[in-house]
Amino acid sequence: MKRRILLALLVPMFGLAACARLAAPRSEPSALPLPEPMIAMGGAPAMQESLAVAPAAPAEMAKSDVANQTSSADRLVIRNADLSIVVKDVLARVTSIQNMANAMGGFVVSSNTYETYTRDGEPVPQAQIVIRVPQEKLNAALDLIKKDAVEVQNESQSGQDVTDQYVDLQSRLKAKLLAEEQLTAIMKEAKRTEDVLAVYAQLQQIESEIEVLRGQIKYTEQSAALSAISVNIIAEETLKPIEVGGWKPEGVARDAIQSLIYFWQDFTDFMIHFVLYTLPVLITIAIPLVLIFLLLRWIFRKLRKPKAAAAPIEAPKKK
Repeated sequence: MKRRILLALLVPMFGLAACARLAAPRSEPSALPLPEPMIAMGGAPAMQESLAVAPAAPAEMAKSDVANQTSSADRLVIRNADLSIVVKDVLARVTSIQNMANAMGGFVVSSNTYETYTRDGEPVPQAQIVIRVPQEKLNAALDLIKKDAVEVQNESQSGQDVTDQYVDLQSRLKAKLLAEEQLTAIMKEAKRTEDVLAVYAQLQQIESEIEVLRGQIKYTEQSAALSAISVNIIAEETLKPIEVGGWKPEGVARDAIQSLIYFWQDFTDFMIHFVLYTLPVLITIAIPLVLIFLLLRWIFRKLRKPKAAAAPIEAPKKK
């Protein structure tokens, strides 16, 4: 009886104590945000228990900020040009193009001079040069290169819009810089040696990725600021036709080559038609004929054997 009375008194008391504990305000300790690389590596268990993950993703915030900054900016376009010119003096034109690039604030990327031959076998120089000039001076540089040229055989310009790639690189760089700051703050607060080593390893990886992104951004900016011009310089002598006593054999040679090309075209068409059509038709016709011939030959031989066996054998005559 006394036990029942004691239990009846203790149960309400424990219930009231639990309710009071749940109703009391809870004070959570202040926590530093733990970057995503620390969570992904699974290292520093003690720090993962004591530190909370930041609710906002640094990469998304950085990308939105950079996109807003460059929304009204000019597009980043890489412009390049390629042309072939015929000149009287190849070496002099190479030197003038090099001087022009330096005077415009650009530089020579590569220069290659080699020897070729005219139609009558005379050696003449030919050159290939690649320069970079400021993009705003591209058209002026092309005009100077084509100036006093005997002939401009071809000229082309190309443009590549790299604005999106540039914005993406900048946003990734900003996110990496934010992660670097967070890791530095976490390493200052870390007490255990294994926690410091884990954060330090992640910090070294982030710093390496930051340097790579900075190099890519710098290369993109330089490519857009300086346009590349590739020039193929041809000597005038290589285009002069052969002339013997007022007679120009290049016309006859051209007609002969053209006739040869027509012949091989017709011959190739004939061989294709023969292999793909005529030959299969002949094979499909010849196979049944050969089978019929072999069958008739076999039947003919079978019919001749009984006649040969039925013929009487004559006895030799006595003299």
